[in-house]
Amino acid sequence: MRSRFSISNYSNLAQRVITAIIGAIIIMGSSYYSEWAYFIVFGIIQTFTQMEFYKLSGIDGMLPLKSFGTFIGLLIFTFTFLEEMKIIPIEYYFLVFPLFSMIFFIKLYRKSDKKPFTGIAFTILGILYVAVPFSLLTIAAFSVKNTFHYEIVIGSLLILWASDSGAYFAGTKFGKTKLFERVSPKKSWEGSLGGAFTAVVVTYFLAQQFTILPVWQWFCVTAIIIIAGTYGDLIESLFKRSIAIKDSGRGLPGHGGFMDRFDGLLLSTPFIVAFLKIF
Repeated sequence: MRSRFSISNYSNLAQRVITAIIGAIIIMGSSYYSEWAYFIVFGIIQTFTQMEFYKLSGIDGMLPLKSFGTFIGLLIFTFTFLEEMKIIPIEYYFLVFPLFSMIFFIKLYRKSDKKPFTGIAFTILGILYVAVPFSLLTIAAFSVKNTFHYEIVIGSLLILWASDSGAYFAGTKFGKTKLFERVSPKKSWEGSLGGAFTAVVVTYFLAQQFTILPVWQWFCVTAIIIIAGTYGDLIESLFKRSIAIKDSGRGLPGHGGFMDRFDGLLLSTPFIVAFLKIF
C-alpha cells in the first residue's frame, strides 16, 4: 500500500522550504493579482494570527475575548482597506470605539472571570499587537499616490523573508555569540549579521525592479525591517518563553505558527508606514 503524502514525513528544513514556497506563492500571487485578493488573503492571515495570540494567552491563564477581539481586529483591517480604496469615508472608524467599550460590558457579565481586567487588557493587546500592524501594512501599500502598489507589500515581505532566512542559515552554521540569551538562547550576532547581509543583497536587486520607491527609500525600509524585525522576533520569543512553549502553533510546518512567521512584520510595519508617510 502506498503511503499518503504528508509534509510531516520530511525533515524540519524540508518542511520549512515547502511551506515557505507555498506561502510565498499565495501571498505574492494575491498581492500581485488585485487589491481584493490581497484583502482576502491578508484578512485570513490576520485572523489566524490574532486567534493564535489569544489561544496562547489562554495557556497562560488569561481569558481574552477571542472571537470578539478578532472581530474588532478584522473590522479595523476592513475599514482601513475600504477607506484607502475610497469606498467608505474615514468617519466609519468611529464605530470601532463603541466596540472597544463593549469589551468592558461583556466582561462585566462574565461571572467566572476572577481577573476580568486582565482579560480585557489581553483582548485589546491582541488588537494592537496583531490587527493594527496588518492594517498599517494596507496603508503602506496605498502610501504612494493613494493607489494600491503590490510592490511595497511584496518588497517588504521579500526583505523580511531574506533577513529571516539569512539569519537562520548563518546562525545555524556560524552562530557562536549570543544575541539576547535571556530571551532567545539560539539567536546569535552572526545570524543577525547574516540576515542583514542577505536582506541588503535582496534589496539591491529588488530596487532595480520595483521602482515605485527610490533606491534610498528601499534601503531605509530594509534598515527598518532588519532592526525592528529582529526586535519583533525577540519580543515574540519573550512572549513564548513567559508561557514555556517553543512554537506559537503548528499551522505552518517547519515554521511553527502564524506568529512565528509574521512576528517581524508586526513590529516593522508601524515604522515603515511612519517613514513612508513622512519622507
